[in-house]
Amino acid sequence: MNYGFVIDNNACIGCHACSTACKSENEVPLGVYRTWVKYTESGTFPDSRRNFQVTRCNHCANPPCVRICPVSAMYQRDDGIVEFDTDACIGCKGCMQACPYDAIYLDPESHTAAKCHYCSHRVDVGLEPACVVVCPEHAIIAGDIDDPSSEIRRVMSKHDLVVRKPEQGTAPKVFYIEGNQLSLHPTAAVRPEQLVFTDVATGHHLQEIQGPARSAQATRPTDLGVSTRAPATQGLPPAGPLQVQGRMAEHMAQVAYTTQHKVQWHWPIPAYVVTKHIAGGSFLMLAASSLVPGLPFHKGAMVTGGFVGLLATLATLALLLYDLDRPDRFFYLLVRPQWRSWIARAAWILSGFFGLAGVWWALETASWMGWIPGGTVATLRPWLAVATAPFALMTAIYTAFLLAQAEGRDLWQGNHLPWQMTLHAVTFGAGTFVALSPWLQLPARFDAVAWTLFGVGLGLSLVLTLAADVGIAPPSELARQAGHDMVWGRYRRHYWGGGIVLGHLVPLALLAIGAPVLGPVAFVAACVGLFLYEIAYLLAPQHQPNS
Repeated sequence: MNYGFVIDNNACIGCHACSTACKSENEVPLGVYRTWVKYTESGTFPDSRRNFQVTRCNHCANPPCVRICPVSAMYQRDDGIVEFDTDACIGCKGCMQACPYDAIYLDPESHTAAKCHYCSHRVDVGLEPACVVVCPEHAIIAGDIDDPSSEIRRVMSKHDLVVRKPEQGTAPKVFYIEGNQLSLHPTAAVRPEQLVFTDVATGHHLQEIQGPARSAQATRPTDLGVSTRAPATQGLPPAGPLQVQGRMAEHMAQVAYTTQHKVQWHWPIPAYVVTKHIAGGSFLMLAASSLVPGLPFHKGAMVTGGFVGLLATLATLALLLYDLDRPDRFFYLLVRPQWRSWIARAAWILSGFFGLAGVWWALETASWMGWIPGGTVATLRPWLAVATAPFALMTAIYTAFLLAQAEGRDLWQGNHLPWQMTLHAVTFGAGTFVALSPWLQLPARFDAVAWTLFGVGLGLSLVLTLAADVGIAPPSELARQAGHDMVWGRYRRHYWGGGIVLGHLVPLALLAIGAPVLGPVAFVAACVGLFLYEIAYLLAPQHQPNS
Protein backbone atom coordinates (compact mmCIF):
# COMPACT_ATOMS: atom_id res chain seq x y z
CA MET A 1 0.00 0.00 0.00
CA ASN A 2 1.19 3.48 -0.87
CA TYR A 3 -1.49 6.10 -0.33
CA GLY A 4 -1.57 9.41 -2.19
CA PHE A 5 -3.90 12.07 -3.61
CA VAL A 6 -4.64 13.40 -7.06
CA ILE A 7 -6.20 16.88 -7.20
CA ASP A 8 -8.01 17.69 -10.45
CA ASN A 9 -7.71 21.45 -10.81
CA ASN A 10 -9.95 21.30 -13.89
CA ALA A 11 -12.80 20.09 -11.69
CA CYS A 12 -12.20 22.05 -8.46
CA ILE A 13 -14.67 24.93 -7.98
CA GLY A 14 -13.08 26.36 -4.81
CA CYS A 15 -16.10 25.64 -2.62
CA HIS A 16 -14.08 24.81 0.52
CA ALA A 17 -16.20 21.72 1.20
CA CYS A 18 -12.98 19.74 1.70
CA SER A 19 -11.71 22.25 4.27
CA THR A 20 -15.00 22.20 6.15
CA ALA A 21 -15.28 18.41 6.10
CA CYS A 22 -11.71 18.09 7.35
CA LYS A 23 -12.37 20.45 10.23
CA SER A 24 -15.57 18.64 11.18
CA GLU A 25 -14.17 15.12 10.86
CA ASN A 26 -10.95 15.83 12.77
CA GLU A 27 -12.20 18.51 15.17
CA VAL A 28 -9.64 21.03 13.92
CA PRO A 29 -9.74 24.26 15.98
CA LEU A 30 -10.51 27.66 14.48
CA GLY A 31 -7.57 29.52 13.01
CA VAL A 32 -5.62 26.46 11.83
CA TYR A 33 -6.12 24.15 8.85
CA ARG A 34 -5.21 20.68 7.66
CA THR A 35 -6.69 21.25 4.21
CA TRP A 36 -7.29 24.59 2.57
CA VAL A 37 -8.00 25.97 -0.90
CA LYS A 38 -5.50 28.52 -2.16
CA TYR A 39 -6.81 31.14 -4.59
CA THR A 40 -4.61 32.97 -7.08
CA GLU A 41 -5.89 35.55 -9.55
CA SER A 42 -4.27 36.52 -12.82
CA GLY A 43 -4.91 38.92 -15.65
CA THR A 44 -6.72 42.28 -15.74
CA PHE A 45 -10.43 42.85 -15.88
CA PRO A 46 -12.30 41.65 -17.88
CA ASP A 47 -9.70 39.09 -18.97
CA SER A 48 -9.07 37.71 -15.50
CA ARG A 49 -9.03 34.27 -13.99
CA ARG A 50 -9.15 32.76 -10.51
CA ASN A 51 -7.27 29.49 -9.94
CA PHE A 52 -8.05 27.07 -7.12
CA GLN A 53 -5.60 24.66 -5.50
CA VAL A 54 -6.40 22.23 -2.69
CA THR A 55 -3.40 22.40 -0.38
CA ARG A 56 -2.39 20.03 2.41
CA CYS A 57 0.31 17.68 3.69
CA ASN A 58 1.93 15.89 0.75
CA HIS A 59 2.55 12.61 2.66
CA CYS A 60 6.03 12.63 1.19
CA ALA A 61 7.85 9.40 0.46
CA ASN A 62 10.94 11.10 1.93
CA PRO A 63 9.43 13.22 4.73
CA PRO A 64 11.84 15.65 6.44
CA CYS A 65 9.35 16.21 9.26
CA VAL A 66 9.81 12.58 10.33
CA ARG A 67 13.61 12.82 10.40
CA ILE A 68 13.71 15.96 12.53
CA CYS A 69 11.07 14.89 15.08
CA PRO A 70 13.04 14.07 18.24
CA VAL A 71 10.49 11.69 19.80
CA SER A 72 8.90 9.96 16.77
CA ALA A 73 5.68 11.91 17.28
CA MET A 74 5.72 12.44 13.52
CA TYR A 75 6.14 9.09 11.80
CA GLN A 76 5.56 7.32 8.49
CA ARG A 77 3.28 4.30 8.36
CA ASP A 78 3.91 1.24 6.24
CA ASP A 79 1.16 2.36 3.87
CA GLY A 80 2.92 5.69 3.19
CA ILE A 81 0.69 7.89 5.35
CA VAL A 82 2.68 10.42 7.40
CA GLU A 83 0.92 10.29 10.76
CA PHE A 84 1.44 12.08 14.07
CA ASP A 85 1.06 11.06 17.71
CA THR A 86 -0.40 13.87 19.80
CA ASP A 87 0.45 12.02 23.01
CA ALA A 88 4.16 11.96 22.16
CA CYS A 89 4.72 15.47 20.75
CA ILE A 90 6.79 17.83 22.92
CA GLY A 91 5.93 20.96 20.93
CA CYS A 92 9.48 21.67 19.71
CA LYS A 93 8.13 22.92 16.34
CA GLY A 94 10.99 21.30 14.46
CA CYS A 95 8.63 19.53 12.06
CA MET A 96 7.12 22.87 11.05
CA GLN A 97 10.55 24.20 10.13
CA ALA A 98 11.38 21.01 8.22
CA CYS A 99 8.18 20.95 6.12
CA PRO A 100 8.76 22.72 2.78
CA TYR A 101 4.99 23.00 2.24
CA ASP A 102 3.79 24.82 5.37
CA ALA A 103 1.42 21.92 6.01
CA ILE A 104 1.99 21.48 9.77
CA TYR A 105 0.54 23.72 12.46
CA LEU A 106 0.63 23.92 16.24
CA ASP A 107 -2.74 22.99 17.69
CA PRO A 108 -3.84 25.89 19.95
CA GLU A 109 -5.66 23.50 22.29
CA SER A 110 -3.26 20.59 22.71
CA HIS A 111 -0.07 22.64 21.98
CA THR A 112 1.19 19.82 19.80
CA ALA A 113 1.88 19.53 16.08
CA ALA A 114 -0.92 18.43 13.77
CA LYS A 115 -1.70 18.20 10.04
CA CYS A 116 -3.61 16.18 7.46
CA HIS A 117 -3.21 12.50 8.34
CA TYR A 118 -5.18 11.16 5.39
CA CYS A 119 -8.11 10.50 7.75
CA SER A 120 -6.18 7.39 8.81
CA HIS A 121 -8.92 6.46 11.28
CA ARG A 122 -11.30 6.17 8.32
CA VAL A 123 -8.83 4.46 6.01
CA ASP A 124 -8.15 1.80 8.64
CA VAL A 125 -11.80 0.73 8.51
CA GLY A 126 -12.08 0.81 4.72
CA LEU A 127 -13.48 4.35 4.27
CA GLU A 128 -12.16 7.19 2.14
CA PRO A 129 -10.88 10.47 3.64
CA ALA A 130 -13.64 12.93 4.49
CA CYS A 131 -12.49 15.47 1.89
CA VAL A 132 -12.88 12.88 -0.90
CA VAL A 133 -16.39 11.93 0.14
CA VAL A 134 -17.68 15.49 0.39
CA CYS A 135 -16.15 16.97 -2.79
CA PRO A 136 -19.12 17.74 -5.11
CA GLU A 137 -17.00 17.52 -8.29
CA HIS A 138 -14.90 14.48 -7.39
CA ALA A 139 -11.86 16.73 -7.76
CA ILE A 140 -10.01 14.88 -4.97
CA ILE A 141 -9.08 11.27 -5.68
CA ALA A 142 -7.42 9.13 -3.01
CA GLY A 143 -6.07 5.61 -3.03
CA ASP A 144 -3.13 3.27 -3.42
CA ILE A 145 -0.88 4.69 -6.13
CA ASP A 146 0.97 1.36 -6.38
CA ASP A 147 -2.17 -0.63 -7.20
CA PRO A 148 -2.67 -0.80 -11.01
CA SER A 149 -6.37 -1.49 -10.56
CA SER A 150 -7.07 1.53 -8.31
CA GLU A 151 -8.90 4.60 -9.59
CA ILE A 152 -6.08 6.91 -8.59
CA ARG A 153 -3.55 4.87 -10.56
CA ARG A 154 -5.80 4.90 -13.65
CA VAL A 155 -6.21 8.67 -13.39
CA MET A 156 -2.47 9.14 -12.96
CA SER A 157 -1.80 7.11 -16.10
CA LYS A 158 -4.06 9.37 -18.21
CA HIS A 159 -2.80 12.81 -17.21
CA ASP A 160 0.35 14.85 -16.97
CA LEU A 161 0.82 15.49 -13.27
CA VAL A 162 2.81 18.04 -11.27
CA VAL A 163 3.75 18.30 -7.61
CA ARG A 164 4.75 21.16 -5.37
CA LYS A 165 8.47 21.87 -4.99
CA PRO A 166 9.90 18.69 -6.53
CA GLU A 167 13.37 20.22 -6.15
CA GLN A 168 13.17 19.66 -2.38
CA GLY A 169 13.65 15.92 -2.91
CA THR A 170 10.78 14.95 -0.61
CA ALA A 171 8.91 12.93 -3.29
CA PRO A 172 5.47 14.42 -2.52
CA LYS A 173 2.41 12.26 -3.14
CA VAL A 174 -0.20 14.94 -3.74
CA PHE A 175 -0.36 15.19 -7.54
CA TYR A 176 -2.10 17.96 -9.47
CA ILE A 177 -3.85 17.75 -12.82
CA GLU A 178 -3.38 21.10 -14.60
CA GLY A 179 -1.40 22.50 -11.69
CA ASN A 180 -1.12 26.26 -12.01
CA GLN A 181 2.42 27.58 -11.59
CA LEU A 182 1.21 30.72 -9.83
CA SER A 183 -0.37 28.55 -7.14
CA LEU A 184 2.29 25.84 -6.99
CA HIS A 185 5.19 28.25 -6.40
CA PRO A 186 4.74 30.29 -3.20
CA THR A 187 6.82 33.21 -4.51
CA ALA A 188 5.34 33.40 -8.01
CA ALA A 189 2.35 35.64 -7.20
CA VAL A 190 2.24 38.89 -5.27
CA ARG A 191 0.76 38.71 -1.77
CA PRO A 192 -1.27 41.88 -1.18
CA GLU A 193 -2.08 43.47 2.14
CA GLN A 194 -5.65 42.21 2.03
CA LEU A 195 -7.07 38.91 0.81
CA VAL A 196 -10.61 37.98 -0.21
CA PHE A 197 -11.67 36.84 3.26
CA THR A 198 -8.90 38.13 5.53
CA ASP A 199 -6.45 40.83 6.36
CA VAL A 200 -2.84 39.77 6.12
CA ALA A 201 -1.25 39.58 9.56
CA THR A 202 2.16 41.22 9.84
CA GLY A 203 5.10 41.05 12.19
CA HIS A 204 5.56 37.87 14.20
CA HIS A 205 1.85 37.09 14.37
CA LEU A 206 1.50 35.37 11.01
CA GLN A 207 -1.72 33.61 11.94
CA GLU A 208 -4.84 34.02 9.87
CA ILE A 209 -7.24 36.64 11.22
CA GLN A 210 -10.85 35.80 10.51
CA GLY A 211 -12.71 39.01 9.82
CA PRO A 212 -15.43 40.47 7.62
CA ALA A 213 -15.21 39.99 3.89
CA ARG A 214 -12.95 42.62 2.33
CA SER A 215 -13.08 41.50 -1.27
CA ALA A 216 -14.17 44.88 -2.57
CA GLN A 217 -11.04 46.44 -1.14
CA ALA A 218 -8.77 43.50 -1.83
CA THR A 219 -9.31 43.44 -5.59
CA ARG A 220 -10.48 46.48 -7.52
CA PRO A 221 -13.12 45.41 -10.11
CA THR A 222 -11.40 47.34 -12.88
CA ASP A 223 -7.93 46.03 -12.12
CA LEU A 224 -8.35 42.47 -10.93
CA GLY A 225 -5.11 40.81 -9.91
CA VAL A 226 -2.88 43.88 -9.59
CA SER A 227 -1.41 44.39 -6.14
CA THR A 228 -1.74 47.71 -4.35
CA ARG A 229 1.64 47.13 -2.69
CA ALA A 230 5.14 46.51 -4.00
CA PRO A 231 6.01 42.82 -3.89
CA ALA A 232 8.77 41.37 -1.74
CA THR A 233 10.89 40.78 -4.83
CA GLN A 234 10.97 44.41 -5.95
CA GLY A 235 14.48 45.73 -6.45
CA LEU A 236 16.13 42.30 -6.41
CA PRO A 237 18.37 41.24 -9.29
CA PRO A 238 17.24 38.31 -11.47
CA ALA A 239 17.97 34.86 -10.07
CA GLY A 240 16.81 32.11 -12.39
CA PRO A 241 13.59 30.97 -14.06
CA LEU A 242 11.39 31.15 -10.97
CA GLN A 243 12.36 34.77 -10.48
CA VAL A 244 11.21 35.47 -14.03
CA GLN A 245 7.82 34.12 -13.06
CA GLY A 246 7.89 36.22 -9.90
CA ARG A 247 8.68 39.43 -11.80
CA MET A 248 5.89 38.71 -14.28
CA ALA A 249 3.60 38.19 -11.31
CA GLU A 250 4.24 41.77 -10.17
CA HIS A 251 2.03 42.95 -12.99
CA MET A 252 -0.43 40.19 -13.64
CA ALA A 253 -1.10 37.92 -10.65
CA GLN A 254 -1.73 37.94 -6.94
CA VAL A 255 -2.70 35.58 -4.16
CA ALA A 256 -6.36 36.13 -3.30
CA TYR A 257 -6.70 33.65 -0.44
CA THR A 258 -4.48 31.28 1.49
CA THR A 259 -3.77 30.40 5.09
CA GLN A 260 -1.02 31.90 7.19
CA HIS A 261 1.00 30.36 9.96
CA LYS A 262 2.93 31.83 12.84
CA VAL A 263 6.65 32.40 12.99
CA GLN A 264 7.36 29.51 15.36
CA TRP A 265 10.91 30.05 16.60
CA HIS A 266 11.39 33.40 18.34
CA TRP A 267 14.04 35.09 20.52
CA PRO A 268 14.76 32.08 22.83
CA ILE A 269 16.50 30.25 19.96
CA PRO A 270 18.89 33.14 19.11
CA ALA A 271 19.52 33.59 22.83
CA TYR A 272 20.42 29.96 23.39
CA VAL A 273 22.80 30.03 20.42
CA VAL A 274 24.78 32.71 22.30
CA THR A 275 24.71 30.90 25.65
CA LYS A 276 25.83 27.59 24.24
CA HIS A 277 28.75 29.23 22.42
CA ILE A 278 29.86 30.61 25.78
CA ALA A 279 29.28 27.27 27.49
CA GLY A 280 31.06 25.07 24.97
CA GLY A 281 33.74 27.63 24.12
CA SER A 282 34.81 28.27 27.70
CA PHE A 283 35.46 24.57 28.34
CA LEU A 284 37.22 24.23 24.98
CA MET A 285 39.60 26.93 26.21
CA LEU A 286 40.07 25.15 29.53
CA ALA A 287 40.64 21.82 27.80
CA ALA A 288 43.26 23.42 25.54
CA SER A 289 45.08 24.88 28.54
CA SER A 290 45.16 21.39 30.06
CA LEU A 291 46.50 19.63 26.97
CA VAL A 292 48.51 22.13 24.90
CA PRO A 293 52.15 22.45 25.98
CA GLY A 294 53.15 26.01 26.81
CA LEU A 295 49.59 27.14 27.60
CA PRO A 296 49.46 27.12 31.41
CA PHE A 297 46.44 25.75 33.24
CA HIS A 298 45.11 28.12 35.88
CA LYS A 299 42.84 26.86 38.65
CA GLY A 300 41.30 30.27 39.15
CA ALA A 301 40.35 30.31 35.49
CA MET A 302 38.78 26.88 35.85
CA VAL A 303 36.84 27.73 39.00
CA THR A 304 35.52 31.06 37.69
CA GLY A 305 35.40 30.49 33.93
CA GLY A 306 34.09 26.96 34.37
CA PHE A 307 31.33 28.28 36.62
CA VAL A 308 30.36 30.79 33.92
CA GLY A 309 30.32 27.95 31.37
CA LEU A 310 28.08 25.83 33.56
CA LEU A 311 25.72 28.74 34.17
CA ALA A 312 25.57 29.29 30.40
CA THR A 313 24.73 25.61 29.94
CA LEU A 314 21.88 25.87 32.45
CA ALA A 315 20.67 29.00 30.65
CA THR A 316 20.73 27.06 27.36
CA LEU A 317 18.65 24.26 28.84
CA ALA A 318 16.24 26.77 30.40
CA LEU A 319 15.76 28.56 27.07
CA LEU A 320 15.14 25.28 25.27
CA LEU A 321 12.61 24.27 27.90
CA TYR A 322 10.92 27.66 27.67
CA ASP A 323 10.58 27.35 23.89
CA LEU A 324 8.78 23.98 24.06
CA ASP A 325 4.99 24.20 23.91
CA ARG A 326 4.82 21.02 26.01
CA PRO A 327 7.67 21.50 28.51
CA ASP A 328 6.08 18.89 30.76
CA ARG A 329 7.22 16.30 28.20
CA PHE A 330 10.86 17.44 28.02
CA PHE A 331 12.04 14.14 29.50
CA TYR A 332 10.71 12.35 26.38
CA LEU A 333 13.92 13.54 24.69
CA LEU A 334 15.88 11.28 27.04
CA VAL A 335 13.56 8.30 27.42
CA ARG A 336 12.29 7.92 23.84
CA PRO A 337 14.77 9.68 21.51
CA GLN A 338 14.55 9.35 17.74
CA TRP A 339 18.25 9.19 16.92
CA ARG A 340 18.09 10.60 13.39
CA SER A 341 16.91 13.89 14.85
CA TRP A 342 19.51 16.47 15.82
CA ILE A 343 17.05 17.82 18.38
CA ALA A 344 17.19 14.47 20.21
CA ARG A 345 20.97 14.28 19.78
CA ALA A 346 21.26 17.82 21.14
CA ALA A 347 19.50 16.84 24.36
CA TRP A 348 22.02 14.06 24.95
CA ILE A 349 24.98 16.22 23.91
CA LEU A 350 23.95 18.95 26.35
CA SER A 351 23.32 16.42 29.12
CA GLY A 352 26.66 14.69 28.54
CA PHE A 353 28.51 17.99 28.39
CA PHE A 354 26.91 19.32 31.58
CA GLY A 355 27.67 16.07 33.41
CA LEU A 356 31.33 15.86 32.35
CA ALA A 357 32.01 19.58 32.70
CA GLY A 358 30.26 19.62 36.07
CA VAL A 359 32.34 16.75 37.43
CA TRP A 360 35.58 18.34 36.16
CA TRP A 361 34.68 21.73 37.62
CA ALA A 362 33.64 20.21 40.96
CA LEU A 363 36.94 18.31 41.28
CA GLU A 364 39.04 21.34 40.37
CA THR A 365 37.06 23.55 42.75
CA ALA A 366 37.42 21.03 45.57
CA SER A 367 41.17 20.89 44.92
CA TRP A 368 41.43 24.69 44.79
CA MET A 369 39.61 24.86 48.14
CA GLY A 370 41.98 22.27 49.62
CA TRP A 371 39.31 19.67 50.18
CA ILE A 372 41.00 16.97 48.07
CA PRO A 373 44.68 16.46 47.13
CA GLY A 374 45.78 18.55 44.16
CA GLY A 375 47.95 15.75 42.78
CA THR A 376 44.97 13.48 42.31
CA VAL A 377 43.11 16.07 40.28
CA ALA A 378 46.24 16.91 38.26
CA THR A 379 46.49 13.24 37.27
CA LEU A 380 42.85 13.12 36.19
CA ARG A 381 42.90 16.51 34.45
CA PRO A 382 44.10 15.38 30.97
CA TRP A 383 41.55 12.57 30.91
CA LEU A 384 38.75 14.91 31.97
CA ALA A 385 39.83 17.43 29.33
CA VAL A 386 39.89 14.81 26.58
CA ALA A 387 36.45 13.53 27.60
CA THR A 388 34.87 16.98 27.90
CA ALA A 389 36.30 18.69 24.81
CA PRO A 390 34.27 16.78 22.14
CA PHE A 391 31.05 17.41 24.04
CA ALA A 392 32.00 21.09 24.42
CA LEU A 393 32.60 21.41 20.69
CA MET A 394 29.37 19.64 19.75
CA THR A 395 27.44 21.74 22.26
CA ALA A 396 28.61 24.82 20.38
CA ILE A 397 27.98 23.60 16.82
CA TYR A 398 25.15 21.06 16.82
CA THR A 399 22.66 23.78 15.89
CA ALA A 400 24.27 23.92 12.44
CA PHE A 401 23.23 20.31 11.80
CA LEU A 402 19.82 20.88 13.38
CA LEU A 403 19.14 23.81 11.05
CA ALA A 404 20.24 21.69 8.09
CA GLN A 405 17.42 19.27 8.99
CA ALA A 406 14.94 22.17 8.86
CA GLU A 407 14.58 21.70 5.12
CA GLY A 408 11.65 24.07 4.83
CA ARG A 409 14.00 27.04 5.40
CA ASP A 410 16.38 27.20 2.46
CA LEU A 411 18.58 29.93 3.96
CA TRP A 412 19.63 27.58 6.76
CA GLN A 413 21.08 25.01 4.38
CA GLY A 414 24.47 26.73 4.00
CA ASN A 415 27.57 24.54 4.24
CA HIS A 416 29.39 27.29 6.12
CA LEU A 417 27.32 26.95 9.30
CA PRO A 418 29.40 24.27 11.10
CA TRP A 419 32.59 26.24 10.40
CA GLN A 420 31.00 29.50 11.46
CA MET A 421 29.77 28.01 14.74
CA THR A 422 33.14 26.36 15.43
CA LEU A 423 34.74 29.77 14.97
CA HIS A 424 32.17 31.34 17.28
CA ALA A 425 32.85 28.70 19.92
CA VAL A 426 36.59 29.46 19.94
CA THR A 427 35.93 33.22 19.84
CA PHE A 428 33.41 33.34 22.67
CA GLY A 429 35.30 30.78 24.73
CA ALA A 430 38.37 33.02 24.63
CA GLY A 431 36.16 36.07 25.11
CA THR A 432 34.84 34.63 28.36
CA PHE A 433 38.34 34.81 29.86
CA VAL A 434 39.01 38.22 28.31
CA ALA A 435 35.92 39.41 30.20
CA LEU A 436 37.15 37.80 33.45
CA SER A 437 40.79 38.86 33.13
CA PRO A 438 40.52 42.16 35.10
CA TRP A 439 39.53 40.17 38.19
CA LEU A 440 41.37 36.87 37.78
CA GLN A 441 45.00 37.97 37.26
CA LEU A 442 45.56 35.18 34.76
CA PRO A 443 49.06 34.06 33.77
CA ALA A 444 50.47 36.36 31.10
CA ARG A 445 50.64 33.65 28.43
CA PHE A 446 47.07 32.44 29.09
CA ASP A 447 45.81 36.03 29.05
CA ALA A 448 47.65 36.83 25.81
CA VAL A 449 46.29 33.72 24.08
CA ALA A 450 42.73 34.59 25.18
CA TRP A 451 42.97 38.16 23.86
CA THR A 452 44.56 36.98 20.61
CA LEU A 453 41.99 34.26 19.97
CA PHE A 454 39.14 36.64 20.75
CA GLY A 455 40.42 39.31 18.38
CA VAL A 456 41.44 37.00 15.55
CA GLY A 457 38.18 35.06 15.92
CA LEU A 458 36.11 38.24 15.63
CA GLY A 459 38.06 39.29 12.54
CA LEU A 460 37.62 35.92 10.81
CA SER A 461 33.98 35.79 11.85
CA LEU A 462 33.38 39.21 10.25
CA VAL A 463 34.92 38.05 6.98
CA LEU A 464 33.05 34.73 6.95
CA THR A 465 29.72 36.34 7.88
CA LEU A 466 29.89 38.96 5.12
CA ALA A 467 31.11 36.41 2.58
CA ALA A 468 28.30 33.96 3.37
CA ASP A 469 25.47 36.48 3.66
CA VAL A 470 26.42 39.08 1.07
CA GLY A 471 29.05 37.57 -1.22
CA ILE A 472 27.53 34.15 -2.00
CA ALA A 473 24.37 33.82 -4.10
CA PRO A 474 21.66 31.90 -2.19
CA PRO A 475 20.74 28.50 -3.68
CA SER A 476 17.02 29.11 -4.21
CA GLU A 477 14.38 31.80 -4.64
CA LEU A 478 13.14 31.43 -1.04
CA ALA A 479 16.69 31.57 0.31
CA ARG A 480 17.33 34.63 -1.81
CA GLN A 481 14.26 36.44 -0.51
CA ALA A 482 15.09 35.48 3.08
CA GLY A 483 18.66 36.69 2.62
CA HIS A 484 17.41 39.97 1.21
CA ASP A 485 15.00 40.30 4.14
CA MET A 486 17.85 39.66 6.57
CA VAL A 487 20.50 41.93 5.06
CA TRP A 488 18.52 44.69 3.29
CA GLY A 489 14.92 44.28 4.45
CA ARG A 490 13.04 44.16 7.73
CA TYR A 491 16.01 42.81 9.71
CA ARG A 492 18.68 45.07 8.26
CA ARG A 493 19.12 46.94 11.55
CA HIS A 494 19.63 43.68 13.43
CA TYR A 495 22.11 42.55 10.80
CA TRP A 496 24.21 45.67 10.21
CA GLY A 497 23.74 47.59 13.45
CA GLY A 498 23.74 44.53 15.66
CA GLY A 499 25.62 41.71 13.98
CA ILE A 500 28.24 43.68 12.07
CA VAL A 501 28.81 46.93 13.97
CA LEU A 502 28.04 46.00 17.58
CA GLY A 503 28.99 42.33 17.25
CA HIS A 504 32.27 42.77 15.37
CA LEU A 505 33.51 46.30 14.72
CA VAL A 506 32.92 47.70 18.21
CA PRO A 507 34.66 44.79 20.03
CA LEU A 508 37.57 44.89 17.57
CA ALA A 509 37.99 48.63 18.17
CA LEU A 510 37.94 48.13 21.94
CA LEU A 511 40.47 45.29 21.74
CA ALA A 512 42.74 47.48 19.60
CA ILE A 513 42.91 50.00 22.43
CA GLY A 514 44.32 47.21 24.58
CA ALA A 515 43.08 48.37 27.99
CA PRO A 516 42.19 45.33 30.16
CA VAL A 517 39.18 47.13 31.58
CA LEU A 518 37.67 47.28 28.08
CA GLY A 519 37.79 43.49 27.66
CA PRO A 520 34.48 42.86 29.47
CA VAL A 521 32.81 45.63 27.43
CA ALA A 522 34.06 44.11 24.19
CA PHE A 523 32.78 40.67 25.21
CA VAL A 524 29.31 41.96 26.15
CA ALA A 525 29.10 43.90 22.88
CA ALA A 526 30.04 40.76 20.93
CA CYS A 527 27.38 38.71 22.76
CA VAL A 528 24.62 41.27 22.15
CA GLY A 529 25.71 41.61 18.52
CA LEU A 530 25.61 37.84 17.97
CA PHE A 531 22.15 37.69 19.53
CA LEU A 532 20.85 40.39 17.17
CA TYR A 533 22.48 38.69 14.20
CA GLU A 534 20.89 35.35 15.09
CA ILE A 535 17.49 37.02 15.36
CA ALA A 536 17.88 38.21 11.77
CA TYR A 537 19.25 34.89 10.55
CA LEU A 538 16.63 32.71 12.25
CA LEU A 539 13.52 34.85 11.81
CA ALA A 540 13.95 36.13 8.24
CA PRO A 541 13.44 32.70 6.58
CA GLN A 542 10.35 32.05 8.68
CA HIS A 543 8.60 35.02 7.08
CA GLN A 544 8.92 33.49 3.62
CA PRO A 545 5.81 31.65 2.37
CA ASN A 546 6.04 27.90 1.79
CA SER A 547 2.52 27.48 0.40
